[in-house]
Amino acid sequence: MKQGVYNILKANFLISNDAVKNWRFIVFCTILAIIMIACSHSAERKVHNIARLNNEVRELRSEFVDMRSILMKLKMESTITNKMAFRGVKPSETPPQKIKINIKE
Repeated sequence: MKQGVYNILKANFLISNDAVKNWRFIVFCTILAIIMIACSHSAERKVHNIARLNNEVRELRSEFVDMRSILMKLKMESTITNKMAFRGVKPSETPPQKIKINIKE
């Protein structure tokens, strides 16, 4: 047991005669670790991008609601009447009449 621990600490498994297969395994594990780290970074980048886009969508939606309410206020008849009063344009006192055309063949 004691000799096995010393061999591991001295890294004899890396310099022995059959060390080529050990080196291959170590290189393989290193490549897998690098691929795993790259994939996790890519996934984190996508999560942050999604969060940023969700915040942007919320901001644009609130801006849309604000602009829609402002537009509704501007389209009201009382607002239009007040804005056109200084030009001398005022609403008609008489209501419009419907014109009917009868076509006989």
